[in-house]
Amino acid sequence: MSTWKHVERQIASILGGERVPVSGRQRGSAPDIDHEWLSLEVKHRKSLPAWMHDAMRQAEASKRGDQLPAVILHQKQMQYGDSFVLVRLDDFVEWFGEA
Repeated sequence: MSTWKHVERQIASILGGERVPVSGRQRGSAPDIDHEWLSLEVKHRKSLPAWMHDAMRQAEASKRGDQLPAVILHQKQMQYGDSFVLVRLDDFVEWFGEA
């Protein structure tokens, strides 16, 4: 079994969805995981950028009480509404549930 397929299955299980097989689908024609209210694309990498881990540590260290730690990723000249929100999967499930 390929590592990325295993990762997709595990995340689908955590979020209450089902992995969509690659066979027969084209890029963008279907998400990696079939889910009731989420369109999920899973990217598995050997390592993620250190600055991303550091940003999340900063968000976690500065949270007050039950706040949700999140990192906003914004690229120069990007519309602010197109920025990305990064949260840990465990925190996402705790706040929003699996389905």
